[in-house]
Amino acid sequence: MPWLINQKPACSLSLRDGAGLATISLLLALSVNPASAQEERTQPSAQTSQDTPDTPSTADEDDQVQAGKLVVPAPPADVVLPEVKPIIPDDEFNRSIPRLDPQDDPELDKPLESIDEFERRMASEQEAAKQAAAAKPKDAQAAPVAAPVPTGPVLTDGAANASADIPIGDAPVRDAELTAPLPPIDQFEVTPVQFAEKKEESKDVEVAYDTRIEGLESADDETGTDLRSEFRTHSALKKGDGKAANLAMVNARLNEDTTLMQTVLASEGWYSPIVTSRVERTVDGTKGAPLVAVIKVSPGKRYNFSEIVVKADPTVPADLIAKNLALKVGEPIVAERVQGAEAQVAVALPENGYAFAKVGDRDILLDQDTGEGVYTLPIDVGPRGRFGGFTTSGDLAFDAEHVGVLARFKRGELYDSRKVDDLRKALVATSLFSTVSVEPRKTGEAASDDTQYVDLHIQQDAGPPRTIAGSLGYATGEGITAAATWTNRNMFPPEGALIAKAIAGTRQQGAGVTFRRSNAGKRDRTFEVVAEAFHNDYDAYSAYTGRIAARIARDSTPIWQKKYTYAFGVEMLATAETDYNRTTGNRDRKLYYVAGVNGQIGLDRSDSLLDPTKGYRLTTLIQPEATVRNGFDPYVRARIDASAYYPVTDSLVLAGRLRFGTIQGAGLFDIAPSRRLYAGGGGSVRGYAYQALGEQAADGTAVGGRSLNEGSVEARYRFGNYGVVAFVDAGQAYRETMPQFNNLRYGVGIGGRFYTNFGPVRLDIATPVARQPGESRFNLYVSIGQAF
Repeated sequence: MPWLINQKPACSLSLRDGAGLATISLLLALSVNPASAQEERTQPSAQTSQDTPDTPSTADEDDQVQAGKLVVPAPPADVVLPEVKPIIPDDEFNRSIPRLDPQDDPELDKPLESIDEFERRMASEQEAAKQAAAAKPKDAQAAPVAAPVPTGPVLTDGAANASADIPIGDAPVRDAELTAPLPPIDQFEVTPVQFAEKKEESKDVEVAYDTRIEGLESADDETGTDLRSEFRTHSALKKGDGKAANLAMVNARLNEDTTLMQTVLASEGWYSPIVTSRVERTVDGTKGAPLVAVIKVSPGKRYNFSEIVVKADPTVPADLIAKNLALKVGEPIVAERVQGAEAQVAVALPENGYAFAKVGDRDILLDQDTGEGVYTLPIDVGPRGRFGGFTTSGDLAFDAEHVGVLARFKRGELYDSRKVDDLRKALVATSLFSTVSVEPRKTGEAASDDTQYVDLHIQQDAGPPRTIAGSLGYATGEGITAAATWTNRNMFPPEGALIAKAIAGTRQQGAGVTFRRSNAGKRDRTFEVVAEAFHNDYDAYSAYTGRIAARIARDSTPIWQKKYTYAFGVEMLATAETDYNRTTGNRDRKLYYVAGVNGQIGLDRSDSLLDPTKGYRLTTLIQPEATVRNGFDPYVRARIDASAYYPVTDSLVLAGRLRFGTIQGAGLFDIAPSRRLYAGGGGSVRGYAYQALGEQAADGTAVGGRSLNEGSVEARYRFGNYGVVAFVDAGQAYRETMPQFNNLRYGVGIGGRFYTNFGPVRLDIATPVARQPGESRFNLYVSIGQAF
């Protein structure tokens, strides 16, 4: 009969009777070396401090652990340990363990048999048992003689092996695939399991629902804001498009929209609404979704301002804050109006001298009984300031002195944040910075009228000054033109740029170098010197030209478009050009020396430099110059350009252009061909080749004129990043010094536009009206920017 004793932490003992064997399981709280178990068992269960050896060192402990022993440190000498009585006395425990002696059981000293011997013995015993059962005599029958027990291994058919020494082998392999070599891993293919019946694909279960809002009408009528539309813009139910995975999802969206409705109402002054929600099931047979998510609203009182309190020091003028805080007692507490009023104050204070003003956090105290709110806004206006000096730090592109050139204010002027923003834009427009910032700093230096000077600190991070750019264009009569430029924008600080340019085309080739100083001594003023050489080979003339020019200008750029522009300068050029010889009928190359001055003024009231949609432009150019060849021939070239833009709709713009030109003071053939006036081409009258209009020589090419007139009308329709343009151009060049407005030639066409962040890419195709012999049926023009 098995029995068990369990008690922690001493031991667990289990003894089992049966086959003459005893199994002992002993679990001790501490491990015991088996080799010394008998020795330690005979020691007393407790030791006094005198019998406890000294605590061994760490090295001794490691040695004893390796030897299978565990050394337990002795307790302190002054500690009295309680007496622990053993569960089973040692003598009783030892008597309970049966002795295991080979004399008692001879099997203990026998060697273990092998697996083969064990299998043969078991098979023999099983076969003997079968034969004994078959030979058992029935009634009135004698017992048969027992068959001899085979000594060798018995096979499955019952026959014994001829020799006991023959081992039992593995079963024969009859499947050839088991012995075939494995295929390479890249050729291994898995054949999918084919099911007799195709499993139907599971479909997502969806729940359809409608949304209904109740009780919002009164609040919606009272405010100018469409509350229902505002709610739907952010509604989770609306974004779900009436479908959900299950009812729980519908409830989750409904809870979210309930909170949203409270927020929408609070933004318009209803701070204590009662908003409830529920999900209804529609009646069978009714149309619509089976579920309806219902939000029921009871707006309650709309809160109004009962008092507006601003906590701030006095300002100059005294009503500066009150005038810009557009809130009144008695009006509803609308979040958008409150935020807008505070933002206006935050903008107005720095614009009126208070560079360091800070608007604090508002406080609105609501009274639920009266539906009123007391609004309190703290403002730290700080000292009133005037512009002082400039400081700068970081990776400098230029020094603080040049920053003063860019500023549109002087020391001592009242601080105005708008002028600071203008300075920041001017710094960005130099294209010399990766990042740049402008911030005011207190100086503590007293100025007039109880103000202080405020310095502006510019934190610079200079960007790469060098750029490489290229362009490619095509126009009938001008051919393909490719241009490349290399620029170092700050080779000669401040803002002294060196520009190298090269042109390669079917009709134009050339190279040049330009030195340009931007903001030269004054904001937006540019000084440049150009030296270039180029070759032009057009139908009207062929020219090899060298040119030197200097110019001072105030021009618009794609980053900084200016309302007023001007330019004046000088130029000298030497050019060898072909011209029609009326005597011989040939084109002879003649050398011309040209020198002159020029001046230009412009007014730009359009909304864009490269893609205007409204406004107008007006430009006048005057060039007094002289040609030296067989004599000294002075003359004046003048031109006027005007354009206007009118937006019919957001997508359709009507644009028109006029140009008039004249040359006064010299005969036509006393002027170098390149300095005459021509009409025709992509920037003139489309539908005709470049410089093809005007008086024609006997060889069928234009000789140019001393006057011209041009006009264009375009209808520009834009959709997204693309556009379509229909246009009509008209113009002519004349031998006379004043435009004659007769014999006008017309061109009509259509164009496409691809709008980019740097301007539209233009492709126009046009045909001449009343085309004459020798004129192309179609002319193509490709460039960047609108035609005008």
